[in-house]
Amino acid sequence: MKKDWIRMMAMAFIIISAIAYYEFFFVPKNSLELYQEIALAENYEEAQKIVLDGFESNFKEEDFEYINRQDTLPDRISQFTLLEYEGKTFVIMTSPGTEKLKVLALEELPDELREYFMKLPQ
Repeated sequence: MKKDWIRMMAMAFIIISAIAYYEFFFVPKNSLELYQEIALAENYEEAQKIVLDGFESNFKEEDFEYINRQDTLPDRISQFTLLEYEGKTFVIMTSPGTEKLKVLALEELPDELREYFMKLPQ
């Protein structure tokens, strides 16, 4: 009885550890890691693995080919968060590639930009 319980706890620990390991090491956690995941992907299908189910049409093969070109590098990698309230949207620029996010800038979006972002898929 006690051995079965120990085996079950050991299996649970292994499964939880494997999931945590995968999430920590293989899932992009910020804009810099996201860029690296796309730029270092062998092909479009591999890059598609990081797209959320149901949103595959928002990441086109032409976009992947452009980002993945060997003759260009990005001028800048930025990371933004949008906070939407009733009638206002704030954009927060955060530090990509850091262990904990740090705020670099915070601005209220003008109505034209707010409307643009409101049209993007949720």
